Amino acid sequence: MLYKPLGNTGLKTSLIGFGAAPLGNEFGAIDEPESTRAVHFAIDHGINFFDTSPYYGRTLSETRLGKALEGRRHEIILASKCGRYDIDKFDFSAARITQSIEESLTRLRTDHLDIFTAHDIEFGDREQVIHETIPAMRRLQEQGKVRFVGISGLPIKLLADVAQRGQVDTVITYCHFNLMVRDLDTWLTPAAEANQIGLINAAALHLRILTREGPTAKHPAPASVKEAGAKVVGLLEAAGLDPAVAAVAYSITHPYSASMLVGMCTVKEVSANLGALDLQIPPEVLAGIDKIIEPVKNTLWPSGRPENDDL
Repeated sequence: MLYKPLGNTGLKTSLIGFGAAPLGNEFGAIDEPESTRAVHFAIDHGINFFDTSPYYGRTLSETRLGKALEGRRHEIILASKCGRYDIDKFDFSAARITQSIEESLTRLRTDHLDIFTAHDIEFGDREQVIHETIPAMRRLQEQGKVRFVGISGLPIKLLADVAQRGQVDTVITYCHFNLMVRDLDTWLTPAAEANQIGLINAAALHLRILTREGPTAKHPAPASVKEAGAKVVGLLEAAGLDPAVAAVAYSITHPYSASMLVGMCTVKEVSANLGALDLQIPPEVLAGIDKIIEPVKNTLWPSGRPENDDL
């Protein structure tokens, strides 16, 4: 396993991080004993960064991860979130943030989080996040309940602005550096580097577009993006590559991002993702992918309040 510094936090995260959303049945029911084995297998093979949220499975992910980490919490960097609690339920008030940490600590069976992240901030009021949410999180840091404070979301212009004005420690971004979209460096990376903010990437599979199974019907991308993604999957398979593993292999190459969060819940999935560490996509295959995605490159979708969106 390779480890990279997370901004100026002093933490070093594994290049591949364990995204625990699947533990909350976010993509279908799972086998809980197998998910526990997957957590242990990941730790045994060097994955030290685990990320969850009360939103994932509406507290189920945190509950399952907390059980799986019993006796091993001290071996990992544990991150969870606040502010988002259901599909359309957001509360970034100081009172809710203060209550949220207590609930998460109980479910995760720990006395502190290493990283506490305001979840999908584009659905909240930007100024409230800066002037109320983040200060409330900093007070929890002073109390020793969290070590570092961060934000997450889709719109990178918003993330760059809030990260700098709110002076956070970390940012989680998704769908901005993978085989379909490569615009992370246009806004967010320069802001993060200039302020020594830790950058965490997610959604190497572009929310399952880059898998053999393909995305769900509810995927927010335009049809043209899904069609291009299917062609990319076909090209990777023709080259003898597992599309999902290849997608992770590409996404971990970003020079500044400290970790690539990948959702997983079985030993087989963890093992496959670890294989991405040693995979190099042939240049001719990458050139073919670039040709396929050219008409839709960097095409995303609206997320959150209109005033917070990049589009």
